[in-house]
Amino acid sequence: MNAYQENADKYEIEAFRLRKLSNRISLLRLVILVLSVTIIVTLFHFNLVKAALIFAPISITCFGIVLKRHNKIAYLIQHTSFLKGINESEIKRDKCELEEFDTGVQFTNQSHPYTTDLDIFGQHSIFQLINRTTTESGMTLLSKWLSESAPDSEINERQKAIKELSLKFDWRQHFQATGMHFQNKQSDYNKLIEWVETPVALLKHQLVYKVVAIVLPALFFLSTYLFYVNLDSKIGVICLSFMILVIIAIYVVLRKVKPQAEYIVETSTKNLKTLRGYLALINIIENEEFSSKKLQELQSNLTKGKYSAYNETKRICNLLEFSHQRPIRKIAIGGNYFYPLLNSFFLIDIYLIIATEKWKIKNKAFLKLWINAISEFEVINSFAGFCYSNPLYTFPKITEKNCYVHFESLGHPLINSNNRICNDFQSDKYGDVIIITGSNMAGKSTFLRTVGVNIVLALAGAPCCAKNGQVSNLKLFTSMRTQDNLQNGISSFYAELNRIEKMLKLIENNQNIYFLLDEMFKGTNSEDRHKGGFSLINQLSKLKTSGIMATHDIELAKLTESRKLVTNYSFNSEMINDSMIFNYKLHNGICYDFNASQLMKKSGIEIINYI
Repeated sequence: MNAYQENADKYEIEAFRLRKLSNRISLLRLVILVLSVTIIVTLFHFNLVKAALIFAPISITCFGIVLKRHNKIAYLIQHTSFLKGINESEIKRDKCELEEFDTGVQFTNQSHPYTTDLDIFGQHSIFQLINRTTTESGMTLLSKWLSESAPDSEINERQKAIKELSLKFDWRQHFQATGMHFQNKQSDYNKLIEWVETPVALLKHQLVYKVVAIVLPALFFLSTYLFYVNLDSKIGVICLSFMILVIIAIYVVLRKVKPQAEYIVETSTKNLKTLRGYLALINIIENEEFSSKKLQELQSNLTKGKYSAYNETKRICNLLEFSHQRPIRKIAIGGNYFYPLLNSFFLIDIYLIIATEKWKIKNKAFLKLWINAISEFEVINSFAGFCYSNPLYTFPKITEKNCYVHFESLGHPLINSNNRICNDFQSDKYGDVIIITGSNMAGKSTFLRTVGVNIVLALAGAPCCAKNGQVSNLKLFTSMRTQDNLQNGISSFYAELNRIEKMLKLIENNQNIYFLLDEMFKGTNSEDRHKGGFSLINQLSKLKTSGIMATHDIELAKLTESRKLVTNYSFNSEMINDSMIFNYKLHNGICYDFNASQLMKKSGIEIINYI
């Protein structure tokens, strides 16, 4: 993590230098303004009008140059601040201090096969650990990658792309910082898609409207001129009448196109910042060279010969920025009040609407493609940052074997590396049901989540917290945190049964379902729990599935092992000086220690033998 700390320190120094430079430029701007005003007033005072008129544009130009430089420095200060923050965030992620990061809670789905149980979203989640996206669409795509497995070929291409980007350290951080200038968590980019796909209004009759936009102003100015030169004759009266008719015609036309013009302004306020963000990211992508097939294909989606997503996006940004000159009171846009005056003479609304609709017709087929390409770059960039920060992690091989899971030195990425205990694990065929027994707090549930989380990462194309690994393209299903629902009158036991029912249906319809079940049927009596657990294990061992079950039920583990239905592993603990010591190492066989009584005793319960 030294690279991150060095970068954070470097950018802090750079930001300090830029702020000093900004202060000097601000002072220079003030000096230019004061001197210019003083000199111009003095020249007029001594009747040196010609000299004043020559000096005025020179001083305005100088002021403009200094102002432009000041704005550029202001951007660089903010950009450097973002870069410093990015490196500080990476240091926090390395320590698993994730409180300040976006939780992605909006993507939580209680009925999803695994995301809730495996802490994919929410506080202290995989999403917080990985997410380095800056656009809403990028964040949404990342949630999708973490919620469903990709095809084998796609996973392999993602791995290559992530490896390549992980080495582009400065480019990745510059890419992320650039997006942060336009970050808007509530951009609702779907509104942008909807806007582009709305039907055109004027373009169908653009020739008529263009003729009207040329002819009516020409007639107005012609009738005005003729009225002026024939002021005292009957021709002047005729010209005045004609001029009034032209004004009425212009008013009617502008009133007809007003809804379309106002719609452009209204939508531009919602879409312009989103488009500017995409524009900045496109520019960075288009100007970089990539070697992996995945990144090259995404880049090519933005450039098709002379057709450039950057040029097209810049054009629509310019149009929408221009539309802001049009004041609309109902949405509190001030605009430029010269616009209505000029619009009354030159029908600017018509040109604005036609230009915007032309852009929509030309690019609506490509906009989704561009957004998806940018979003994929952001997601790959997120995984690349995750990869760079964890150089000891591995990219698992995706195997064609059925229900195969093999990891060496497997750990949980959400546990600080200083405290993380790693274990080897293998499950290699259909019907391979593994039972893990262990005392309270020994690590059973954490191990289930460790296996599950790393499978999720592997099938997203990301590196896993392991030394080595191979996995099948599995469909994960978990039942670990089933809860009651008072509003719907559903008990925790019934909720658990619903999860099991969904799992069995999935197994019937799919192959390679890999299950992770924690303390099954805990909401019922011990006899039914034992009977139900044995029956479920017996059923699963005969199906095209495999997985892990964690339980405290030692008798169930012994019974199923005696019937050769399961393979038993365990986590154990030991008492040292009245303290419970856990090593969190996975052992072969059934758990051999029991700590519940000792824990109860330490809590003040007087334990007696009742048998």
